[in-house]
Amino acid sequence: QSKENLDIHKENEKSMGIQRISKVKNKNPAAIQITAEQLLREAQAHQNDDSAPSMQPITDPDDMDDYKYAQRNDFENSIRRQVHHIGNWMKYAEWEASLKEFRRARSIYERALEVDHQHVSLWLRYAEMEMKNKFINHARNIWERACKILPGIDQFWLKYAYMEEVISNYDKVRDIFESWMTWKPKDTAWMAYLKFEERMKNIENCRNILDRFIDCDSNIGDQEAIDAVARYMKAAKFEEQHNDRERARLFYERALAELGEKALTESFFLAFCRFEIKCKEYERARVLFKYALDRIPKGKAVRLYNAFVKFEKQHGTYEEMEDVILNKRRNQYQEELEKDSHNYDVWFDYTRLEEGSGDIEKIRDTYEKA
Repeated sequence: QSKENLDIHKENEKSMGIQRISKVKNKNPAAIQITAEQLLREAQAHQNDDSAPSMQPITDPDDMDDYKYAQRNDFENSIRRQVHHIGNWMKYAEWEASLKEFRRARSIYERALEVDHQHVSLWLRYAEMEMKNKFINHARNIWERACKILPGIDQFWLKYAYMEEVISNYDKVRDIFESWMTWKPKDTAWMAYLKFEERMKNIENCRNILDRFIDCDSNIGDQEAIDAVARYMKAAKFEEQHNDRERARLFYERALAELGEKALTESFFLAFCRFEIKCKEYERARVLFKYALDRIPKGKAVRLYNAFVKFEKQHGTYEEMEDVILNKRRNQYQEELEKDSHNYDVWFDYTRLEEGSGDIEKIRDTYEKA
């Protein structure tokens, strides 16, 4: 009877539309899991399918108008859904430009800039569209705005200057570089300005730029010291390439005088010594080698020392070559003793080396250290 009552109760629930919740028999995770990425990918695929372009051929102006209307509607819907996705804006503008609808393309770029005026690629595409289609005044206006809004983007200045140089507007190129220099840009900006004047064969302007380049940052710390030394070296290299050795030497000497200890780098003295060797000023080179090796730590002057040995082999006397070999062995003994000061065999070799040199003071000093 109870079973009959239960059946009647189920029939009543079914007739009233009441669904019974069945018990879960297996609570283990499903063998195939659906991820959020899969759901998003499928949604995007369906979205792309809906917006796929029609393959209907265009046979008359009315068909063309219908095609444009449909495409513009798709683009507008796309940017409405993702207003901050600048890629959609750029595709829209480029599509209008491909149809020679330049006023529409400009309007789209301007709307996009209102959304994100700090997007570098957006400014570049906008200006490149104008340049590609030879709207020079429009392109000039865009570059001016871009350089004013984002003065720290080197690409804007370089492309702007290049455009003016291509159309032979050289005075405007100089104005662009001068405006750029007021923002204290990186060294590459100064070198681009220098290369421009070099192409114009205006050497005096180049020298003026180099002087300003060196003086543009007089208060330097340890971090900027390497860059400061490199500036003097670039200036010296420029003068050397233009066969003015006195001016080149002057830049090397200025670096030592104005930077002091900050100029005591291996790369600087290698360049300076090689310059003097090229000028056949062998005694000057020898003095520089010895000066640098006395002041730069041994571990940071390996290349410089090897260059000195090679120099003495080529240009030194027998006595000078012996002195180089003596110094090399002396440095080796000193390095070994720094690692182990109780290595008596090294001390004996070191003292015998000094005894062979004949320098009484050095012999006494070595024995005292031992």
